[in-house]
Amino acid sequence: MLVKDLAEAPTTTAGDGSQLRELLHPERDPAALGYSLAHAIVGPGQATLPHALSRTEVYYVIEGRGVMHVGDEAQPVRAGHAVHIPPGAVQWIENAGKVSLAFLCIVDPPWVPECEVVHKQAPPRGGR
Repeated sequence: MLVKDLAEAPTTTAGDGSQLRELLHPERDPAALGYSLAHAIVGPGQATLPHALSRTEVYYVIEGRGVMHVGDEAQPVRAGHAVHIPPGAVQWIENAGKVSLAFLCIVDPPWVPECEVVHKQAPPRGGR
């Protein structure tokens, strides 16, 4: 059994600007996984940079509320919502609340730096 504590996972700033803590990754953990799992936080009034992965990604919102952008679509999201992001889709999420927006990121196959392209231009605020 492998048990990891979020509080013990180092925090890094991801390429998209979110605060990220990697929880599970088959290249760094003794587990046969076909995916990677990370915990992300976007502060109040903040948004991630638009980015695209060449892999499938799922966000599961665990705290707060925001607006999720995938391609030309934008939808409000809140705790309890899961969002499927298809490979190659430009995506970003903005925090629309007064508390941190926290979500899990599941990437299948596992995230590697080569699978992500980050657009360095900040997204428009307030949805589309």
